[in-house]
Amino acid sequence: MTKFIFGLKENEMEKLSRMKRERYPMPDFIRAALAAKQLTAAYDARPPYQRNDYIGWITRAKLPATQQKRLEQMLDELVRGDVYMKMAYRAKRSAGRSA
Repeated sequence: MTKFIFGLKENEMEKLSRMKRERYPMPDFIRAALAAKQLTAAYDARPPYQRNDYIGWITRAKLPATQQKRLEQMLDELVRGDVYMKMAYRAKRSAGRSA
């Protein structure tokens, strides 16, 4: 008997759980911008999916002006620390930290 989970066959659900996002390599111009603004640590503190999303979003821009605008938005959001892609963001607290 086939098991169904969320309307999908069990083997289809397993296939979906193994799907991965495309991973984007860090371009030199983004690395340089992070270093110039001393934001490398802030960038590295973000979850891997956010770091990857930023790189993909910036590098997929067709026009250099759009790419620059997106880069500036990422840098601004890293400075602020409470924003990710214009959405509210709260970093997870470390286990050993108290309120």
